Amino acid sequence: MKKPRILIAMHYLEIGGAESALVGLLRALDPSRVDVDLFLHAHRGEMMRHVPEWVRLLPEIRSYAAIEAPIKEALRRGCFGVALGRWRALRNFGKYLRRKGISDWSGHYGYVARYVSPWLPSLRRFGRYDLAVSFLAPHEYVLRKVDATRRVCWIHSDYSRFDVDAALELPVWDGYDRIASISADVTETFCKRFPSLRSKIVEIENIAPADLIREGAGAGRPADMPAAPGRTALLTIGRYSYPKNLESIPALCRGLTERGIDAEWYVIGYGADDTAIRRAIAAEGMHGRVHLLGKRDNPYPYIAACDWYVQPSRYEGKSVAVREAQILGRPVIVTAYPTAPAQVRDGVDGVIVPMQREACIEAMARAVADEALRKRIIDNITAGDYSNAGEVEKFYRLAEV
Repeated sequence: MKKPRILIAMHYLEIGGAESALVGLLRALDPSRVDVDLFLHAHRGEMMRHVPEWVRLLPEIRSYAAIEAPIKEALRRGCFGVALGRWRALRNFGKYLRRKGISDWSGHYGYVARYVSPWLPSLRRFGRYDLAVSFLAPHEYVLRKVDATRRVCWIHSDYSRFDVDAALELPVWDGYDRIASISADVTETFCKRFPSLRSKIVEIENIAPADLIREGAGAGRPADMPAAPGRTALLTIGRYSYPKNLESIPALCRGLTERGIDAEWYVIGYGADDTAIRRAIAAEGMHGRVHLLGKRDNPYPYIAACDWYVQPSRYEGKSVAVREAQILGRPVIVTAYPTAPAQVRDGVDGVIVPMQREACIEAMARAVADEALRKRIIDNITAGDYSNAGEVEKFYRLAEV
């Protein structure tokens, strides 16, 4: 029987939840069952080295690599159409936000895709595929530029938490044969925006590369996260962005110390929005307690070394970092964003705390001080399997033609 020929498209492979999920999927696939081409808009990111050797990495195309570069950088590279499309997208999405009286720019990539796509070359040069996968929105490019028998796109986000132009996006989503959702909660929030698409949904949970995670964790305790007897080491991983709510960490840490918890909070992350958390560290006087570590090619020794992994997000689809912590046997604390109960069973394999600051601090302080609770959670997650490796069979079914 001929193996299905599959194209998977992704922006890049920097450290992030969707990127880790893609690596997990690729490492779970069996090369005797499928042939996979990987198309990255830009060949960059710490996760690239974890792509299996049998996966064929397609050449980078300059105009695709310029999609998320600054407009000035796109012009410098000679990608004038992409730069023009980016400018028009920002202008028109700004008008859309003003009409609705909101200021959340998180949905603007749909506009970028609409205005940039006409300037991008076709990917038909790589031949016809049995299945084309757009792993991260916007999904315009795989829909318009790839020659494929069947197309699948992925949902990773809680659609109740940001504004999108549904009239603009619906035809793109509807152009796909199936839509893969990472959880039941993500499905429900998506279908509230796009009820006509429910019949296209198939739920495929993120696959975590457990072997890679455990191997990376074996590097030993990091020198910049030293052990301190009697001190609780908290860790958070995430981009400096509004959904991750990292700027709340200094106030939460100060609240914990005021309640007698000797805590240090380490943050692995990057992004343009680091000003808010740096200001908050200064305002709360937490320079010696909250440590911004920046990017780390291998975050797993930090996870293995922490006493609690904390996800203080405003919203999540399904946090990959939380799953990675559970794989490494670390107890987790997450805020009560809408999808949290789909990932953490409160008091069993983690703790869910309120979003409101004072209530959050009180609940965190109780959890951190309760050594019996911590031990029970560690015992439960150590006995479980959080890799979701079996989900790969659902992907194989998508590839059947």
